[in-house]
Parts: sequence; C-alpha cells; structure tokens
Amino acid sequence: MTRVLGVDGCRGGWIGALVTGRSVTWHHLATIGEALAMDADAVGVDMPIGLPATGRRACDLAAKAVLGRAHPRVFLAPPRGVLGATTYDQAGRLHRELTGGLGLSVQTWHLVPKIREVDAVADDPRLVEVHPELSLAELAGTGPLPSKKTAAGRAARVALLRGWLGDLGDLPAGDDGLDALAVAWSAHRWLTGTARELPGVPAYDEKGRPMRIVT
Repeated sequence: MTRVLGVDGCRGGWIGALVTGRSVTWHHLATIGEALAMDADAVGVDMPIGLPATGRRACDLAAKAVLGRAHPRVFLAPPRGVLGATTYDQAGRLHRELTGGLGLSVQTWHLVPKIREVDAVADDPRLVEVHPELSLAELAGTGPLPSKKTAAGRAARVALLRGWLGDLGDLPAGDDGLDALAVAWSAHRWLTGTARELPGVPAYDEKGRPMRIVT
C-alpha cells in the first residue's frame, strides 16, 4: 500500500496530508525535515525545488499558461542568488540583477525562508514539486476552480478531493489542508507514473535538480 505525503506551507511551519491507501491523516510540522522523516514513498511540496541561476523557470511560465486568467495563483520562483539575501531591499537588488530588471514581490520575499528550507533538503529522491491549483485543475478536468477564498471555491475543492478519497478525516480549517491534500494527489500520480510534468522536458538547475511541476 502506497503512502504519499502532501506538504503545504502554513503559519509557523507546514501542514502535511499523509495518504495511506484511501485514508488521510493530518500533521502539523515545524520543518520540512520533519516531513521527510515520515514514512512516505513520495513527498510532494508546494514550494520551488530546482532554482534558476538567472531569469525565470519554464515550468512557472507553463503553469501560468495552463491556468489562464487564474495565472496570478502561480508565483515565479526567484533565482538562487536571492536566497542569500537578508533584507527585502537586498533581495530586490539581487533579483533585478539576475532577472534583467524585474522586481521582487513582497509575497515572494516572505516565501524565501521556506524556499531556502526546501533547497537544503531537495536532493531527497522522494521529494517532488507540486502546485495545488494545477493539481486541482487536472483533477477537475475542466480547468481552474473558483478562488479558494470563496465558499464556492472551497466547496468545489472539498468535493473533488472527497471524490478521490471519500472521507477527508479531520480536515483543518482554512485552505492549507486542501492544498496539502491536492499536492498529495499529484505526488501519488508521480509515484505511479501517471502525472503530467510541466514543462514536458524539464531543465535542470546548477545542482542537478529538475525545474518541473508535476500535476
């Protein structure tokens, strides 16, 4: 019986959805290392793994194209050099230098500590990058869902994920749990060789890690 873990960042750490067969258990994790210490055959994470030296990743641009009007739900991974910044101003200068003048959003800067955390363990062969909005669009088969910030959007996500597992257990409040479970769905597909990868032929970063998103 396969065991897959979907992980999404949340306030104070990470939330994990561990799916064993058709059963899910929920875990609040302080670090991504705690996620990798769990007994799982594959670990999907909603955070960039392979990072570009300069410019943008093809997988992020492909993800935006798939989501169409919902493309703002995908943020663009920063170049690796930005991870060494200690202030937003310094990160912004580095980002402009490495992307040909493009600015760094405050939202992306706030994710840098978690990107850095994942980067430190990204050689684990069980770890794969997933974007939950792409996963849910693939699961729905009808394109992007309504915003997860709306009642209709949450209801659509719950219905889709219940269609996969049935009982969602003690589903956490908010949307982090739904995102983690969507990540687990794609991690299971990746483990079984049925996932779609963006782009079709991934590039690799300077550490030999694939810059790809699986759905």
